Amino acid sequence: MSDTTILQNSTHVIKPKKSVALSGVPAGNTALCTVGKSGNDLHYRGYDILDLAEHCEFEEVAHLLIHGKLPTRDELAAYKTKLKALRGLPANVRTVLEALPAASHPMDVMRTGVSALGCTLPEKEGHTVSGARDIADKLLASLSSILLYWYHYSHNGERIQPETDDDSIGGHFLHLLHGEKPSQSWEKGDAYLAGAVRRTRV
Repeated sequence: MSDTTILQNSTHVIKPKKSVALSGVPAGNTALCTVGKSGNDLHYRGYDILDLAEHCEFEEVAHLLIHGKLPTRDELAAYKTKLKALRGLPANVRTVLEALPAASHPMDVMRTGVSALGCTLPEKEGHTVSGARDIADKLLASLSSILLYWYHYSHNGERIQPETDDDSIGGHFLHLLHGEKPSQSWEKGDAYLAGAVRRTRV
């Protein structure tokens, strides 16, 4: 049955109402994402999300979104090295995170951590496109550190070292969460879960 399927009785024909309040109204133009290009689909910079989920690492998709293209093998290695170097948290940010209660919502913790990071390392006025991309990379690299520094301190009083030598953001997150370098099975599970989430288009 289609969405125009009718409910009938002996004397009335009733069609379901369809909201048209924003139908045909563009919300904005972006090169990042298209939705419904060829039906019920999602594309990032022209690439189908299902293809990206099947064939790319998280950092490759991040590079595509932030820097405008899928990286070569050498570019991906350099990008991971860059992100790895950006995982640290300034002392002021750690102090703010230590003040947050254990019952805080993780999204609120990350929002607060990002605000503290922005106050500690403020953006330059009139920054360039390149500068904006550097900020995005810093946030991408820092969010696991922010969340898990707060988690360990608020739950057991431990001030963890948020910098690890893990190759991926997923590996970094798991390392901080469990306090040890993730096993291959953990990383495979992380990659599988990340792919599953992307495939569901969340």
